[in-house]
Amino acid sequence: MRPSLVALALGLACAGPARAAEEVSTFTLKNGLELVVIEDHRAPVVTQMVWYRIGAADEAPGHSGIAHFFEHLMFQGTDDLAPGEFSATVEAQGGNDNAFTSWDYTAYFQRVAADRLDLMMQMEADRMRDLTLSEQDVATERQVIVEERGQRTDSDPGALLREQMGAAQYLNHPYGRPVIGWLHEITALSRDDALAFYRANYAPNNAIVVVAGDVTPDAALKLAETHYGPLEPSASITPRARPSEPPHLSERRIVLQDERVSEPYVVRSYLATERNPGDQRKAAALTLLAELLGGNPTTSVFARELQFNRGVATWSAAFYDGTSVDPATFGVYVMPVPDVALADAEAALDAVIDGFLKDGVDPEELARIKTQVRASTIYGRDNAEGLANMYGQALAVGLTVKDVQDWPDILQSVTEEEIMAAATEVFDKRRAVTGWLQTPAPVKEAKE
Repeated sequence: MRPSLVALALGLACAGPARAAEEVSTFTLKNGLELVVIEDHRAPVVTQMVWYRIGAADEAPGHSGIAHFFEHLMFQGTDDLAPGEFSATVEAQGGNDNAFTSWDYTAYFQRVAADRLDLMMQMEADRMRDLTLSEQDVATERQVIVEERGQRTDSDPGALLREQMGAAQYLNHPYGRPVIGWLHEITALSRDDALAFYRANYAPNNAIVVVAGDVTPDAALKLAETHYGPLEPSASITPRARPSEPPHLSERRIVLQDERVSEPYVVRSYLATERNPGDQRKAAALTLLAELLGGNPTTSVFARELQFNRGVATWSAAFYDGTSVDPATFGVYVMPVPDVALADAEAALDAVIDGFLKDGVDPEELARIKTQVRASTIYGRDNAEGLANMYGQALAVGLTVKDVQDWPDILQSVTEEEIMAAATEVFDKRRAVTGWLQTPAPVKEAKE
């Protein structure tokens, strides 16, 4: 579960005075690469993030997991760098680096001393179009992915349930495939598959470079033009055209039984709208709805009703993140106390949701949450690396710099009526998947 807004707000007390709105400069190179520069001269440190508009939802059928697989392969060698030398060089400069993949993007980042930005851009540009992959490189990393899936998914009943629910949630859209990929397709990925994916998608006209920290826009642009500017764009980059969802006519239910389950729970996800450029109000209403219902482990609607008033749950939550290209999900969760059956916990959860739809938003609670949201927003923007991630993620899914900067004010302006309209729309079980995670029922011995 993500940290609560209360925790983030409390952290503000140690963060010092609130910063003024960040200075953001944007450029587009002739080859199509987008550059975003966020100045922060408080420390001689800089973060570079390279976001590619390619993720698990953009993979060709039968090649699930290749976006994540290629994230690993990007740390292999080029003509100038040996396998593993990229990260070793970053570490030798006193910095750190990593990468991550989602359904909508793949991102790579380094955090180093500001005077090392030139070297970071040089190395990142080198592997953008000049990666070398041997059969052995591909075989080794493919086995790493297989083992990662075994450790993080196949050995975790909760992860297996989330994977099954995702596949059931999206009837037609590729968000239903796991980012790590299906095992039988991962094991079949070849060097030719990897090279074709790389040549088509890893190019300046499919990338956003975000630089945040102790650097000026002019200096960053000069470095970007030096290192990224000469790279050839890819002719294979086209606007994202993904399959859309048909009407959802019936609730789907999944029961996953596993002997490894120690704490059974009920989780439900509803199809929900995403943040869209210039149109973020409904997503903002859903964000506040999640905070009202289950954002705080002690004061939220779910916590008060399910954990304290009714005493049926040890934990409850609601969650939503609409920063995606296509429709996202709104989730609710309840973990019952040991002597309460999952059916009873689910019934109590539904009763609380029905009560909220009937009674509406508590104005005082909404005002309190908006104050916490404001505090956590200020705190979140007090970190250059966090800002690089915030802007990069938003731009990678099609939002704009203005959308990012407008978001805090939109959250503050959302009304009770907008929240209730969003709740009425999202809580439609025809667009929902309900999952139960539990241990297998005891086998009854046959009577002689």
